[in-house]
Amino acid sequence: MLGYIMVGLDGSSESRAAAEWAAREAKLRGLPLRLVHVWEPVPEPMAQAPLLGPETLQHWSERIPRETAEGLQSRHPGVDVNAVHLTGLPGDVLVDVARDAELLVLGSRGLSGIGGFMVGSVGQAAIARTEVPVVLVRAGEQAADEHTMDPAGIPSAATPFRVAPRPRHPQP
Repeated sequence: MLGYIMVGLDGSSESRAAAEWAAREAKLRGLPLRLVHVWEPVPEPMAQAPLLGPETLQHWSERIPRETAEGLQSRHPGVDVNAVHLTGLPGDVLVDVARDAELLVLGSRGLSGIGGFMVGSVGQAAIARTEVPVVLVRAGEQAADEHTMDPAGIPSAATPFRVAPRPRHPQP
């Protein structure tokens, strides 16, 4: 599938916000949206623990992309949403799968541990190693936040999109 927007999805609020942002962007660009959920296998002793049985892990790893895709399709009619479930190390798999994407969208943080607090270990790996543009989305952002203020001082989808300030480069 060439020419698509790809989202790394782990079920966190940040990844769900990234999926919403990506769906809006896919509609604007007229591109399909690919949700990629990567399940990282746990060591065998942990997988057999009563709370982490293989059935439970499989259930959640299949449910997250399926339910997210269904929700996106209902909220963003006309966007072609495809959900993919893969196994491996998320940072490696996402970078590999994103090769054919026009854009990789990730939550600013995921379900990783303390080491990934600010950006997330998967986000750090993707930014460092992918050749496609990467967008990091924070949870709690709304679609209207992408727009300028209306006359009442409230961001509104009826107003133009905000324009990011251009970086200033020192003059030689």
